[in-house]
Amino acid sequence: MASGSGRKIRISRQLTDLKIPCIIAAKAGTLAVYARTFDEPEPEMPRLQDIYRIDNYIDTFALGHYARVLDALDRRNGQIIAFKVLRPEHLDAEGDTRWEYRAFGNEAQLLARLWHSPHVVKLYDCGYISDQAEAPRAGEIISYQNNIRGFAQDMAQYAVAGWRPYLSLENLPRNHSLFYLMKPNRPNSRWRLPTEEGLSLAVQFSELLALAHSQQIVYLDHKLEHVYWDGVHLKVIDFNSSRQLSGDRPEERGQYRKDLHNMCVGVLYTLFTGMSPQLTSLRPQPSSRDAVEARYSDIDSLDFSMEPSLSEGITDLLQRGATQELESIREFINGLQRVAAQHGWDFPDYYASDPSRQAREQMRAGLQRLREGHESVREARDLFREALIQDGISPDLEEELRRLVLVINEMLNQRAVP
Repeated sequence: MASGSGRKIRISRQLTDLKIPCIIAAKAGTLAVYARTFDEPEPEMPRLQDIYRIDNYIDTFALGHYARVLDALDRRNGQIIAFKVLRPEHLDAEGDTRWEYRAFGNEAQLLARLWHSPHVVKLYDCGYISDQAEAPRAGEIISYQNNIRGFAQDMAQYAVAGWRPYLSLENLPRNHSLFYLMKPNRPNSRWRLPTEEGLSLAVQFSELLALAHSQQIVYLDHKLEHVYWDGVHLKVIDFNSSRQLSGDRPEERGQYRKDLHNMCVGVLYTLFTGMSPQLTSLRPQPSSRDAVEARYSDIDSLDFSMEPSLSEGITDLLQRGATQELESIREFINGLQRVAAQHGWDFPDYYASDPSRQAREQMRAGLQRLREGHESVREARDLFREALIQDGISPDLEEELRRLVLVINEMLNQRAVP
C-alpha cells in the first residue's frame, strides 16, 4: 500500500487485524506483509502533499453527488491529473461503506476493464487519504496505483478508519465538456452540434456501448456533463453508477435496452437539438443513484419540431431508441450506419454516392476551420481583456477595448458550432 515504488510504509493497527506490528509494501501491483521487530525504526507513512499537489476545483460548472474533482499534479511523474475524492458528508460515523463509498471501487474496476477503449477516461491511480477536508491538502495517503483488486478489497477497513477513497484520472479540458459547450449564456437560445459531428459522436459512443455490453457492463449515467468532445474525439467520464451485470440472464436484458434508451434520450437528442430531453433549457442532471435510475424513465417520445431540417433518418432512429424498440446496440449501430451513409459516410454494408462523399470531405474541412477560427477569436478576446486590466491606460483606449470585447462576445454568441 505504498506509492508503487516498493517503499515500505507503516499501516495503523486500526486498519488491520494483524496481531503484530507490520509494514506493507506495494510493488508491481502486489501486496506483501512483512513482520517488524520492535527494535527496528518505524518507517513514516507518505503524506498527501508528498505525492500530489492538490490545486483548484474543476467541477464547479456541474457538481456531482458523491465526489469533488480537483486539478492536481502527480509529483511522481509530473503529470497533471484530475483528483476525484469522496465528499466528506458521505463518510459514515459507524464506518459503514455507503453506496457513495463503494462507488469508487465499482468505478475503478469498470475503468480497468474498459482501459483499452479510446473513448473512456483513463484511470492512473486509486487509494485512500486521511484528510477529511472537502478539498484535501494534508494528511496521509495510501496509493494502490494499478492494484485495483487490493483497493476494492481493503475498502471496508479504510471506511472504519474514516479515510476517504480517491481516483487519479485523466484530466480533460473543461472546454471540451459538451454541457459546458452547449449551455446557452442567453435566454431563449440554444446550440446544437452540426449533423456531421453529431453522427461522428454517435458512432463513437455506440462503439463504446458495444464494447461495454460485450463485457456485461451497462453505462446508464448518460448526460452531457459526462461527455467530452473536441470536434473529432469522444471521451466519457464517471462510471460510478454503471453496472457489471452477472451474465445474459433474461431479467438483465432490459438493462441493455435501458442503456441504449438513455444514450438516445440523454445525450444524442440534446446534441442534435440543443434541448434537454425534459424540453427545458440545459441544466445539470441529478446524479444520485436513485436519480440515475429514474432520470429518463418517463420519456418515450422525443420532440424534434424545433429542428425541422434534421434528417428524418436520425429522428426516426432516436425515437426508436426512446421507445426501446431496438433490441441491442448492434441494431442501433446498423441503423446509424444506414443513416450516416446518406450523409457521405462509408461502411462495409452501406456506401455513399461519390458526390455525397466529396461534399462531406469539404464540409469536414470547413467545420475544422470554423473551430480553429472560433478559437482564434477567443484568444483575441482574451488579449483585449488582459489589456483592459492594465493600470494607467487612457480612457479612450479603455473604451475601445471594451467595445471590441462586446462585439466579439456577440460574434461568439452567434457561432455555428458550440
